[in-house]
Amino acid sequence: MLSWWAAAAFALVLYGTMPGPTHPVFMAPKQFLHVAPWALVLIIVTLALPIGWASRLPVPVLGVLLAEAVAAEVFGERAWPFLLAADLLVFYVTVTRSRRTAAVAVSAVVVVWATVSVALRSASVLQSIGGPWASLVVTTVLAWIAGSWVRLRQEHAETLRAQSATRAVQAERARIARELHDMVAHSIGVIAIQAGAAARVIDTQPVGARDALVVIETTSRETLAGLRRMLGALREADADQSESESESAPAPGLADLDRLAETAADAGVRVEVRRRGRRRPLPPEVELSAFRIVQESVTNVVRHAGGARCWVDVDYGEEELSLEIVDDGCGRAGAGPSVGSGYGVVGMRERVGLLHGHFSAGPGPRGGFRVMARLPL
Repeated sequence: MLSWWAAAAFALVLYGTMPGPTHPVFMAPKQFLHVAPWALVLIIVTLALPIGWASRLPVPVLGVLLAEAVAAEVFGERAWPFLLAADLLVFYVTVTRSRRTAAVAVSAVVVVWATVSVALRSASVLQSIGGPWASLVVTTVLAWIAGSWVRLRQEHAETLRAQSATRAVQAERARIARELHDMVAHSIGVIAIQAGAAARVIDTQPVGARDALVVIETTSRETLAGLRRMLGALREADADQSESESESAPAPGLADLDRLAETAADAGVRVEVRRRGRRRPLPPEVELSAFRIVQESVTNVVRHAGGARCWVDVDYGEEELSLEIVDDGCGRAGAGPSVGSGYGVVGMRERVGLLHGHFSAGPGPRGGFRVMARLPL
């Protein structure tokens, strides 16, 4: 559609320039060229019509424009409208087509210019080549340079968009990896401990073994539900389905810390959750990150601190949420891996970093291990 608007504009330019150098623009057509108005309109439409196909067949249309320019020069009419349109078409081809097509377009202009400069002058059709013809190659090269600059800008913008998309995919993969680690590692740790306990007492304490199996079943179901939520979020689904899934299975938050403490108690670690400040709903990303940090810290206590006790302090400040998880077991300093060697600490640090908070993890002042995090609100 834009090409046809360009053709209409080109027709108006031709209407204003076809009379001659002494005629005012848009003078009544019957006063020049001694042709009927309908015939003049037909000529103008015929000359401008090829512009309508410029977007589909730019190189053939360029050839037609150059031929019309030569004809106008031969018959003593103004050729500059055709040459201007040709330069604009060279710019368009350079921006939207391949470099090879742009080179063909520029070469066509150079060939026509050389033909007009040599053949027509030798045939004494034109006494001299001046005006727009003299600067045709210069204007064409300028159009090609401008088109190349625009094309490079577009390619650079596309490269930046592609890099941004790649970074977004990598960030999403890292987020999914953190979610999987935080969710599955905790559950598998509890299941492993309960399964070992059940195996040891199944003959002597069947009731205790049954309780351990119940914990294993509950933990397994919760983990499976979490995995289904995550896989559902990864699938391509419409907005209504995604909304219904998110409503039926909300992400965990600080309200689930008591349930987390009960699960840890079943695994042999007593967890005390202490809250300070005004409890209130927090942004979802803060709620989820805070829960995952506490969950990973408690999981590490279950894994490495034996039958330790653990204290979880949650401080609701006005500008930030403070978390401190401390245990009185042997901690990593004595038996576990060094700080930062596991993906759990790395994942917690990444979570806090994404929220522009502060994170620290290391041996506690009275033994055990301490994790501290401050999340801006």
